[in-house]
Amino acid sequence: MGKSGVENSEPFPFFSEINMTAQILDGNALGQKLRAGFKQKADELAAQGVRPGLAVILVGEDPASQVYVRNKVNGCAQAGFYSEKHTYAPDVDPKIVFDKIAELNADPKIHGILVQLPLPKHFDAEAVLDAISSEKDVDGFRAENIGALVQGQRCFIPCTPYGAMKFFEEAGISLKGKDAVVVGRSNIVGKPMAMLLMHAGATVTICHSQTKDLKANCLRADVLVAAIGRPKFITGDMVKPGAVVIDVGINRLPDGKLCGDVDFESAKEVASAITPVPGGAGPMTITMLLANTLESAERVAAAKK
Repeated sequence: MGKSGVENSEPFPFFSEINMTAQILDGNALGQKLRAGFKQKADELAAQGVRPGLAVILVGEDPASQVYVRNKVNGCAQAGFYSEKHTYAPDVDPKIVFDKIAELNADPKIHGILVQLPLPKHFDAEAVLDAISSEKDVDGFRAENIGALVQGQRCFIPCTPYGAMKFFEEAGISLKGKDAVVVGRSNIVGKPMAMLLMHAGATVTICHSQTKDLKANCLRADVLVAAIGRPKFITGDMVKPGAVVIDVGINRLPDGKLCGDVDFESAKEVASAITPVPGGAGPMTITMLLANTLESAERVAAAKK
């Protein structure tokens, strides 16, 4: 697990200014910087006979999922990784997908396996994710990896929270003693995000649909992470002046435009720093998927020595 929380008074290197309000945390810029390093490492591993490899499984024809998968495959190509994409009709027999996962688990060319969610309703998504070898669980969703995360041990960290933490880590911004509020309690984002913030020294509150007086909780937050899945749910009057706001939501409005879980226009007038949607946490999620795949390949290369 990467270290976070180093004291540093230097300005955030991945800020861009907009109208002298909040600084915008540019996930595209940070992602490209990190991916440049991945390519160098991937080439070094390839020289040792281990080219990092990612297999992506897509079931169905969900347009958003198709975009996500395409971005992940393109990210592999840019970083010098090997990749495979396996697509199935929405009514595919789950056994076919389970058989493919078993095949990929045994394939030495593949170091990471990703099943794009959501799956059709006739799938048991938990069982599908559990079928992936823990050594290739680069999404970090298996119980072994989540348990290791809770204990602060080495693990594959779920990619969206991992990407969110990189903004702080790369800037050397300390989270020690900060009040952090995570709005959302999913296994994919909310819970692991809270664990990472806590490991970095923050005092963490997890809020959800049944939280009493959500606004009061949010207004205490030095760091506010929105992961509730509701467009523009967090408004500027819910943000503590000077807070850092990480918006991991992605929602499509009736006019086709994308927005996050935060009302960006009102929140940027109050926050000291904020991630935009698109262009903030999203690119970093894919970047950290590549980071986990690279780490998996490095483990294989080290075992060969």
